[in-house]
Amino acid sequence: MSSQVQQEVKKEPKQPEAEKPKQEQRPQQAVKKTLKWGVVHIYSSYNNIIVHVTDLTGAETIARASGGMFVDAGRLEPTPYAATRAASYAMEVAKQKGITAVHIKVRAPGGVKARTPGPGTQAAIRAIARSGVMIGRIEDVTPIPHDSVRRKGGRRGRRV
Repeated sequence: MSSQVQQEVKKEPKQPEAEKPKQEQRPQQAVKKTLKWGVVHIYSSYNNIIVHVTDLTGAETIARASGGMFVDAGRLEPTPYAATRAASYAMEVAKQKGITAVHIKVRAPGGVKARTPGPGTQAAIRAIARSGVMIGRIEDVTPIPHDSVRRKGGRRGRRV
């Protein structure tokens, strides 16, 4: 039996390397999408959030929204829910106008006021990422004084 198996194996004609059909080799061409860049300015305080989409120079406004446009009560304006709605609305308008990639600039009140952004900042960035545009860079542009006017509250501070 083993001799029959060996004969069957030997009967298979082997094709030489030159006769095998070659796969057509095309150079891998990267599909380049032209990106239209914009800048998303997120101003997030403890009282409100404003999402403002501009062109790269910052001179022309493409879309803008605030937390107050999507909630009824003033105390809900800075919440993550309002921030998500504002960011998704602004990005929807920007995408309709052709923006495909954005840089994000986050700003808190700064100066003699709070230097930490409000509670809706992370939610707004997440909503922008989910909208389908490419994110270039995220930077903090909170104004920091290099010496300033006197902070409010008096000599003994704010008494609660």
